[in-house]
Amino acid sequence: MTKESQFMDRKSLRLVEGTKANFQALAADCVCFANAAGGCLQIGIEDGETLPPATQRISQALLDTLRKRIGELTVNVQVAPAVMTAENGGEYIALTVARSVGVASTSDGRYFLRVGDTCKPVVGDEVLHLLNDRPGMPWESLTTLQVSVTDADAAKVSALLAALRESDRVKQSVKERSDAELLAHYGLSDNLLLTHLGVLMVGSARDRAKLGSAPIVQAIKFDELGQKVNKWLWDDFKSSPVELVDAIWSEVPDFHESYELPDGLHRLKLPAYDKRVVRELLVNALVHRPYTQRGDIFLNLHPDRLEIVNPGRLPLGVTPQNILHTSRRRNDRMATLFHDLRLMENEGSGFDLMYDVQLSQGRPAPVPKEGADSVTVTVGRRVVKSEVVRLMEDADARFQLKQRERITLGLLAAGEGLTARELAARLELSSAEELHPAWIGRLVDLELVKTSGKTSALRYFVAPEWMRDSGLDRKTTLKRMEPHRLRALIVEDLSRYPGSSSGEIQRRTCPELAQRTVKRAIDDLLAAEQIRYEGEKKGRRYWLADKGQTPGK
Repeated sequence: MTKESQFMDRKSLRLVEGTKANFQALAADCVCFANAAGGCLQIGIEDGETLPPATQRISQALLDTLRKRIGELTVNVQVAPAVMTAENGGEYIALTVARSVGVASTSDGRYFLRVGDTCKPVVGDEVLHLLNDRPGMPWESLTTLQVSVTDADAAKVSALLAALRESDRVKQSVKERSDAELLAHYGLSDNLLLTHLGVLMVGSARDRAKLGSAPIVQAIKFDELGQKVNKWLWDDFKSSPVELVDAIWSEVPDFHESYELPDGLHRLKLPAYDKRVVRELLVNALVHRPYTQRGDIFLNLHPDRLEIVNPGRLPLGVTPQNILHTSRRRNDRMATLFHDLRLMENEGSGFDLMYDVQLSQGRPAPVPKEGADSVTVTVGRRVVKSEVVRLMEDADARFQLKQRERITLGLLAAGEGLTARELAARLELSSAEELHPAWIGRLVDLELVKTSGKTSALRYFVAPEWMRDSGLDRKTTLKRMEPHRLRALIVEDLSRYPGSSSGEIQRRTCPELAQRTVKRAIDDLLAAEQIRYEGEKKGRRYWLADKGQTPGK
């Protein structure tokens, strides 16, 4: 059976029967799923287990009780309980919760939302955010413009349907449908009328302009002083969102510039901006924006970076801190259409792709930022470390690394080694325990990555031989100094300046390092009886240990 996730959770049977039954808690869980994307509650499986007890049996009367109580305790929640038999013969309840059309709540006025594998309460200003994200009728499905299917742009209809029928992401049974059926299947038409999504994708420029929130895109180029030097504008509504992606990529010359980096006797050519990253950013801006809110999309091209500014906030539950792991669709039908047209990655994997590409090319990872009424994603243009490119190419060619392994290796190479806690923070994980096995993967077993220290002092760094082969070891910095080198430096310093404090040692030898790192090296030298000390706390001073003398006071 599958693990708990955004779409599935497990609950004990005690939640719904016996003296400790808690239908209020179950109602809150159902509201969570209804306000997200729907899901299934498997009731009858204990914590830490994946199967119900082999002798467990479920009565049909309990299913009737579930329907009745959830109906009494929730608003806008639809459930379908069914008895299922596990592979060990035990029975459990599969309580399927449908995605609500409007906003779901408990009958006493509380709101909840499923984020990842957690149910979170929605309070304060977040309630208004949820109401805006979940209108009673999805914007995509409305037909308020009353535009007939026959008024659609024939060329756009033909091109879109042809692309869908050629896509390997569309089932054969769907491809075989008639043109009218295919338009209805993707939510582009409803009873011979074009929906808002249909007008956006295949409508005429005049009808698209009437929507009021059809995307307008501005690309503005700035020089080193922040002065505007060029501008491109797409505001005539002639292009659908699908066509805008190609138009923007083709018409902005900066996207077609490239670098040449030294690589031994050869030159390595890298694009100024990788096409996969730019297209993913554009698609995210077009698909995930709230179409109930007006506002232009801005592409700000600076000498060292690209900023894409999209109107509207992130969907409720998604933050800049969890965007790498959390995904919530705002426009379901449009997201499905773009996915089937191969214009976007699977749900939740778009930022993974951008992290992978940017880090593999020696550039900083994308940086998302949420403002009061907009979201900005920044990607770096300049290659910070060209040696990382060679390292990533060699490692991937030899071991065929998984995407998350490449991301982790790229972060370690760019950061010159990180503690487990620092690496978890870069990957937006809640704790260092989540690094294994998903993100570290095979990197340690393949000896691409080495470790030092334990528990809270655990540190990951690229294996020295790989650093040497890629050229990353040409410049030694204090930030990636190996512990044995730091200890040797401290011993050398004390031979010249006996009776020094730890602060004085750090100031002379390694001011760039954290004080706790220097203190750990001093403690190691004390344990190895190479140095001794006198005094306590701020008055402690250190000397080299005399031969035959026990270090310490």
